[in-house]
Amino acid sequence: MSLGAVDLGVSVEDDESYEKALKVLQERAFELQIQTYLAKRRAVLVFEGWDASGKGGVIRRLTSLMDPRGYKVWPIGAPSEEEKRHHYLWRFWARTPGAGEVCVFDRSWYGRVLVERVEGFARPAEWRRAYAEINAFERMLTDDGVLMAKFFVHIDKQTQLQRFRAREKDPSKRYKLGPDDWRNRSKWKKYEGAIQDMLDHTHRPDAPWHVVPGNDKRYARLEVLRRCVELLEA
Repeated sequence: MSLGAVDLGVSVEDDESYEKALKVLQERAFELQIQTYLAKRRAVLVFEGWDASGKGGVIRRLTSLMDPRGYKVWPIGAPSEEEKRHHYLWRFWARTPGAGEVCVFDRSWYGRVLVERVEGFARPAEWRRAYAEINAFERMLTDDGVLMAKFFVHIDKQTQLQRFRAREKDPSKRYKLGPDDWRNRSKWKKYEGAIQDMLDHTHRPDAPWHVVPGNDKRYARLEVLRRCVELLEA
């Protein structure tokens, strides 16, 4: 699985076909979520991606029709002081799904091998051993019956710049853009290498990565919904 092999030129042809496909997939996702909820099954959906790749919009479309009693969305930011006192995976255990739940992670434990690696928050020995720790953590969940899929929403550098500029001009979206976003952008190549290493070391049949082309937001939303429907139908 390679970032360079992703076709970022794919797109949805028109608004009508997008809205029609979106409605069908959202309704099917709702049906499957209810079946999962009633059957006490569990699922974990992990979302990673470049800043401004559209993860939030994807998650909103995925959960828009779901019963809130049967899913949780966990937005993951920097760890608190209390969380820093523990192993980095500690704060995620309490967020794993209970019976009948679908848990969506907007960023995740993969921060260890992405931002913490690139920004130097984790020492080389720490992030290098994290691949094995993360694989073991996920296998414990999937061996216990949790369905799992992981999505990386991929965009090119020019698309990110266009979205950053649009956020600067839009008062309702300006809060999404901060110094950290520009700092991360300046280290694009380092993040690209970290992302590829993450895919190489943690893509497994029980918890696969799906690299989703995100230059066209509508295409990304439909692709993620299709993959999630496939997972819940499993």
